[in-house]
Amino acid sequence: MLTENAERVSEGVLTGPSRAAAEPETSSDAGPHRFEKVAHIEWLGQTIASLCWIGSVLAYGLDSGGDWLQLFAASSWLVANIAAAR
Repeated sequence: MLTENAERVSEGVLTGPSRAAAEPETSSDAGPHRFEKVAHIEWLGQTIASLCWIGSVLAYGLDSGGDWLQLFAASSWLVANIAAAR
């Protein structure tokens, strides 16, 4: 949403809240709208990166407190990406 507003501001179009923020999302709109968010390269890249980070932490083992912190950080990043797709 931030990038959408930034693009609209650069085009001189933004005069108020975006339409997406003004209208509540209905269940019939959720499918295509969610797919549009997930299809963006930024979302895909961040989700893949977080999954790789989780995989590398698990592959090298959880031997110290720092390993657990990295697993928690990578998992939080993944959860945030999934929540952003809603």
